[in-house]
Amino acid sequence: MAWWGLGRTLWDGVAERGTALGFGVLIAVGELTRWAPARTGGPGRAARERESAPLGAAGALAYALLGEVGGRPTTHGVPQVLAVVLAAGLVGLVPRIALGRGPALDHLARRLLTVGFAAVCFQPLHSTGTLVARPADGPAHPLFLVGLLALTALCDAVLAAALARARTGWPYGPLLRDELRALLGIGSAVCATGVVISLATAVVGLWALPVFCLPLLLTQFAFRRFADVRTTYHQTIASLARATEIAGYTPHGHARRVAALSRAVGRELGLNELDLDVLEYAALMHDIGQLSLLDPVPAGATAPLPPAEQRRIALLGGAVVRQTGVPAEVAVIVERQADPFRDQPVTARIVRTVNAYDDLAGESAGTGGPLRALERLRLSTAQDHEPGVVEALARVLARNGRTG
Repeated sequence: MAWWGLGRTLWDGVAERGTALGFGVLIAVGELTRWAPARTGGPGRAARERESAPLGAAGALAYALLGEVGGRPTTHGVPQVLAVVLAAGLVGLVPRIALGRGPALDHLARRLLTVGFAAVCFQPLHSTGTLVARPADGPAHPLFLVGLLALTALCDAVLAAALARARTGWPYGPLLRDELRALLGIGSAVCATGVVISLATAVVGLWALPVFCLPLLLTQFAFRRFADVRTTYHQTIASLARATEIAGYTPHGHARRVAALSRAVGRELGLNELDLDVLEYAALMHDIGQLSLLDPVPAGATAPLPPAEQRRIALLGGAVVRQTGVPAEVAVIVERQADPFRDQPVTARIVRTVNAYDDLAGESAGTGGPLRALERLRLSTAQDHEPGVVEALARVLARNGRTG
């Protein structure tokens, strides 16, 4: 599509060069702000990066749906839409390449496919005059554009989930569900801005670009600030979780390993982004109750302790967690670590199983420790661990090459 759009545009010449330049600059600015320095990481990172250049996306969609500029019909067509989006996307890649991160070709390919879908659905109808003779013209025209962008958003969600599936190997269904849920957030803002820019440009010309893009640009900066706050909050929770390591109650890096592996297992089992965030927080702080012990448990493993002591540690840990301001579900997961797994929510079962695996597969386990740890977990599925969680853990470890 990129080669075809670029080749046809060079062969036929650029139509309405001022309009093409204006939208190209707008898209490039949106792509460049995508790579502005920002702290990332922690819970919700995938959701924050789902559309990291909303201004560029809105500008590209508006150009694909552009039929008039200041009352004059446009003639740029599908190939020029692709060429302008491609050129602006390549400009947006320059800072990333300069910083040595390599080109993000997945993002550019997804942008071209999504915008190409919208342009193919709209531009031929506009150029042949079909829209003028149909109910899609006149007062119904904005509704037609909204419906077309809704289909485009669905197309983008399918593409994004497919790319995430190919990149991570996670189940496609939960990924698509998360993408569709995200359409109600930043996705709806992008589509609405795209429609407004297209309609406003048709009436007042290119002056509509800076006027109607400013709210989305401010929203993008506010969204980035919110992401930074979330990242700082996650770092605070992670620092609190390290208190047990600093005090010598748990091995170094134990909480971080359990949190990362728990999130991967939760993703394997199809949990959504909100549940994964809760799961990660609970995994980070699942051992915080051990600070109530007079003497550390060997290697931080509480499984050999009497059930009453395990229950006391879990309840004390939940009480500490409730003071941190995290969602109440996090404290519930920590408090129910000592319950029979059949009485636990699935998130608590995941933390319990992953915690036991990390204890069994520690450095003291020697060569083949991870494999022996998995076998011991499988032998305990009748009483201590849910079989589905253990098998999901095995799949995650096999995918990461950590079962040998």
